[in-house]
Amino acid sequence: MAKNQKISTDGGHGLAQNPFGALQGLSLPTGVGSASSSQSVAPKPAPAAPASRNRGRVDIKRETGGRGGKTVTVVSGFTGIGLPEKEDLAKKMRAACGCGGTVKDGQIEIQGDQRETVARILTEAGFRPVFAGG
Repeated sequence: MAKNQKISTDGGHGLAQNPFGALQGLSLPTGVGSASSSQSVAPKPAPAAPASRNRGRVDIKRETGGRGGKTVTVVSGFTGIGLPEKEDLAKKMRAACGCGGTVKDGQIEIQGDQRETVARILTEAGFRPVFAGG
């Protein structure tokens, strides 16, 4: 295809045949509103909002030891989730806090004292955050 050649988007020609034409000969109901009373079809109930599931307790700690005096928020105690989900949670936390962070040794580390923001994100994800330590 040439670099300057354009593809027409005007809709082209109509279909040569109706793809649903073969269904006309069958005795199918035409819709929920026109179904006979003997074949009344109840509408499906709207799906309920998903209940916030309890995914377990996680500990949120503020640490400064061994980090040159820098404060780090550490989230630990995850059970039943893998590394990809931890990395996704860490990405959401970094974006919400506007700071750096990582997943190291099964724990999420966020730079600075960001315990309140991290607790909010974990609650939205279905975890039960608990402030541990100082």
